Amino acid sequence: MLTLHWLLTGVSLLVAAAALLHARRVSKRLERLTESYWQLRYEHGQLRARVTRLEPADIAAQGPAHPEQPEGATAFVPLSSLKR
Repeated sequence: MLTLHWLLTGVSLLVAAAALLHARRVSKRLERLTESYWQLRYEHGQLRARVTRLEPADIAAQGPAHPEQPEGATAFVPLSSLKR
């Protein structure tokens, strides 16, 4: 009976050591993923700022976004107004 207790104690210590090693590996992986996340977020912000800085020049070069429509041009008529 005493041998069974020592055997269970030894097995539980091995399981605890394995769990500790697994937790350390997961912790390091989480740290790497967190660092990658913040790096990507920073790069995304930098790229968005570059695009914003470049957009006004591109829009001005393309001309107005909505050119003036001549009189009598076909306009959008919603179908719900035709059902009445």
